[in-house]
Amino acid sequence: MAASRNLASFRLPPLPTVGELIKLYNLRAEKQLSQNFLLDLKLTDKIVRQSGNLRQAHVCEVGPGPGGLTRSILNAGAADLLVVEKDARFIPGLKLLSEAAPGRLRIVHGDILTYRIDRGFPAHISKRWEEDPPNFHIIGNLPFSVSTPLIIKWLENMANRTGPFVYGRTQLTLTFQKEVAERLTASTGSKQRSRLSIMAQYLSTVRNCFTIPGRAFVPKPEVDVGVVHFTPLVQPQIQHPFKLVEKVVRNIFQFRRKHCHRGIEKLFPEACRIELTQEMMQKADVDPTLRPAELTIPHIRALVDAYAHLCTHEPSLLSYEFREELGVKQLARKRNAPMDTATGMPPSPEQPC
Repeated sequence: MAASRNLASFRLPPLPTVGELIKLYNLRAEKQLSQNFLLDLKLTDKIVRQSGNLRQAHVCEVGPGPGGLTRSILNAGAADLLVVEKDARFIPGLKLLSEAAPGRLRIVHGDILTYRIDRGFPAHISKRWEEDPPNFHIIGNLPFSVSTPLIIKWLENMANRTGPFVYGRTQLTLTFQKEVAERLTASTGSKQRSRLSIMAQYLSTVRNCFTIPGRAFVPKPEVDVGVVHFTPLVQPQIQHPFKLVEKVVRNIFQFRRKHCHRGIEKLFPEACRIELTQEMMQKADVDPTLRPAELTIPHIRALVDAYAHLCTHEPSLLSYEFREELGVKQLARKRNAPMDTATGMPPSPEQPC
């Protein structure tokens, strides 16, 4: 009984509904910002429940918009909620919520892609990485245009323990287009297995919580929406710098329907491509005829280990990018520049190998 009274004390006083606020402030979803409002508080409550127990928690909400999810977070008992909203039109409605929850809601008018979350909360909430996750959560109904670049940025932060992860193994509960949610959580061999699957799963436990039908949003998007929960792993499954892992995975998946060695070849300059690809595949002990989607994370780990080993002997490989070489070739053709017959490239400083 005491627990229910305690939770009731977090409940917001009677307020205009989210729909009424939208009418009151003449708020329209901006198509160019890929905004879609979720007005059903039963659904926003359901999203918040995927985060775990928010009682007395510190929370950062991304893109609160008219504040439907914000209300659910406050009603769940968050003691300190910081919302980061880029669109100034939503600030008055959020201020109304802040007045209804004195001392519990802070509003930042800014862009989540540049906002320094690591400076937004007190240091005392931090926990050591090896301990349980801190009582700090990131929650957001993300605009589709920002969701993928944002999660890639946060995965790199996770690998480096920067940004939101200076506080420890901060948990994320976020919405994505259904297809992106399926990629993030796709298992080995599935059609949705992708670069995003590997990058998310080598660093965290990723759970596809549930799907929200597009008709639940205003305006209705053309796709359904998936809610995904991330918990960083104590030890990443691949022990190499994020950018090195990303480079190998990006090259492997650039030819999704071909054998994996085709993408791996592009890690190396043309002059030594065949030789180093064979050496890397043999060292990793990975079947070169596997398709990228068939590679497990242990396969990827072995390939990254092998590539890192080759780079220790030839550091210039680290800076080599096939796309840049291709661009130089195309530029040379346009200008009718003379080509070096040995490398197929315009005369230039020595290539690695």
